[in-house]
Amino acid sequence: MIADDHPIVRADFEGILAEKPDLAVVGEAERGEEAVRLTDRLSPDVVLMDLRMPEMDGVEAIGRIKAGYPRVHILVLTTYDSDADILRAIEAGATGYLLKDSPREELFRAIRAAARGEPVLAPSVTARLMQRAQTPTRTALSGREIEVLELVARGRGNKELAKDLHFSEAPVKSHLIHIFDKLGVTDRTAAVTIALERGILRLQSL
Repeated sequence: MIADDHPIVRADFEGILAEKPDLAVVGEAERGEEAVRLTDRLSPDVVLMDLRMPEMDGVEAIGRIKAGYPRVHILVLTTYDSDADILRAIEAGATGYLLKDSPREELFRAIRAAARGEPVLAPSVTARLMQRAQTPTRTALSGREIEVLELVARGRGNKELAKDLHFSEAPVKSHLIHIFDKLGVTDRTAAVTIALERGILRLQSL
């Protein structure tokens, strides 16, 4: 099943997958909530999941699908490869993570591997995870902290952060204190600057 909010993208991937007799598209969803509903109805072996969709994003949809249908494997297919996107998707239960510019044969192999429950990652994603694994735990930002920092980079204030993340301002302030401490900075601008320099955040994901 393909979950992506762009009709052209869905059509492109359906056309690509039609090249292989062992791969069949059983359904399409343009929103995260629709992906969850269709998973219940269609029981696909693999869901190709975009991350950025309106109303319910891909990460939340991954979490709901894995909670209700653990045998369904989810392969993220996105243009975003920031630490926050990768970590949140994997933490939610994604089996694999590919970028939309991956070669066709790599996509075919990834879908087959995902159907077998085997983890598969784009080379650039593997490199980023290895770099993160080599970072001392005490200074590595968590997935949630990176998510908070991404929103800060987009200009969100504390009240907006609390609304976006669905909790009160107190946890927001606590996250910011931990972020500043780990990055060795004292304000938001410096935190975003350091995160961009270290590759924790990517400009194209902001």
